[in-house]
Amino acid sequence: MGSTSGTPATPRTPGTGGLGRRDLIKRSAALGLISVPTMGFLSACASGGGGDDDEKAKTVKKTKENPFGVAEGNDLDVFIFKGGYGDEYAKAWEASYEKKYGGEVSHSGEQDVTGKLQPRFNKGNPPDVVDDSGSKKMKLDTLYKEGHLTDLTQLLDAPSIDDPSKKIRDIMLPGTIEQGTFGGKFHALFYVYAAWGLWYSNKLFKKHGWEVPKTWDQLLDIMKDAKSKGIGGLAHQGKYPYYMNIVIMDLIAKTGGMDAVKAIDNLDPKAFVGNDAAERSIEAVYEIVEKGLLMPGTNSLEHTEAQTKWNEYKAVFIPSGSWLENEQAKQTPEDFEMTFLPLPLLPDSKMKLHAVRVGADEPFIVPSKAKNVPGGLEFLRRMLSKEGATDFARKASSLSVLGPEYVDKSVELRPGIKTALAAVDNCPVEERFNYRYSEWYGELDVEIQNATGELMAKRITPKKWLERCQKAVDKEAKKGTDKHRRK
Repeated sequence: MGSTSGTPATPRTPGTGGLGRRDLIKRSAALGLISVPTMGFLSACASGGGGDDDEKAKTVKKTKENPFGVAEGNDLDVFIFKGGYGDEYAKAWEASYEKKYGGEVSHSGEQDVTGKLQPRFNKGNPPDVVDDSGSKKMKLDTLYKEGHLTDLTQLLDAPSIDDPSKKIRDIMLPGTIEQGTFGGKFHALFYVYAAWGLWYSNKLFKKHGWEVPKTWDQLLDIMKDAKSKGIGGLAHQGKYPYYMNIVIMDLIAKTGGMDAVKAIDNLDPKAFVGNDAAERSIEAVYEIVEKGLLMPGTNSLEHTEAQTKWNEYKAVFIPSGSWLENEQAKQTPEDFEMTFLPLPLLPDSKMKLHAVRVGADEPFIVPSKAKNVPGGLEFLRRMLSKEGATDFARKASSLSVLGPEYVDKSVELRPGIKTALAAVDNCPVEERFNYRYSEWYGELDVEIQNATGELMAKRITPKKWLERCQKAVDKEAKKGTDKHRRK
């Protein structure tokens, strides 16, 4: 998010991007806040032709050094979601690619992915590489169903740039391939190694003598004490309910264990209604609303507006992913001491306190009708190198799915992200968790977000939230096609 995302995908800092000389399609107006392309939304892509073979990039004989047959001098069109990670890291990748293969690499750094790219997909002229993230991302499940994603299995089987004796599939962290798999094949490279949870200022904690909460009641006690001092207990990015769902979905997971996670991902008839973990968790979250512990006005704020107020000590906690510190770099006081916190526990929780949601985030795709598919594949391969991972860590202060060993020791990550990585290190691999539903079922993700927005605004009750979410699950289950299953 990222994405958002979580990777999910998330709205982050808006940006402007330049037009490459092949980016000739007139850009449309932005769509609704979290509107989602339906099956018919991209139907013009399937029948609109586009991709004239005469316009496809030339290729050369494939070799171990050049596994996709990239010819020198072909242009490459790269579209980056300019969010919490910015887009400077991508410019470094583009310079490296251009130095190796020549041609012109055009760069667009934008936030409204759907609004900018929908006309191009409809025309059959998508970019060669797309970082598809943020609240206005194109839904991967829709892109997959409409046949717009290149099968990236060939990338997995390509040799690593740093050690050609190893395949790309062998150097990525566990779960990366599964996260980007649709229909049994790898179609999206989720590149960022992200963690999700709550954040707080350690300086504020020390000032008021608060201890790090281990239980949900202790969390509420801090919020209540903060309210008595004129400080909001929880700020959340009200216009983007994705963020509040970090709290809700993490609490469901930690309360009910992996069975609760799988029930949602697998579209279980008791994913929400009849699920004790979901019922207890949503009641607990709603207590924050009922007791007036939200930062005043937070429900109407953009993500950066809420986060900036939090940086001004107007709230104790805020939910986000590990891109938060980089996104708020200019707004965060030097002595703020940004600190990551895995969700505290409800009584009788099945997961332990140190359990944390972590996994691959920020999906990169190569559209099937791109003019330079070989170049797009090679661009992803070069991202998955020590040079690529180091550029990302240096520019975005985050790790890739290659892990820390692929980052040059000269790179110093920001202190806040270090606390998130420390929390991940403190959690055994088998106790880390992540959801899949948001990428597998885009419409379901939107419906859950919409319900959460209504809940936090006190327009629906926890019972109604559960019913709306279950109805969305049942609707998706009845489609009967493209089902995914977690074991």
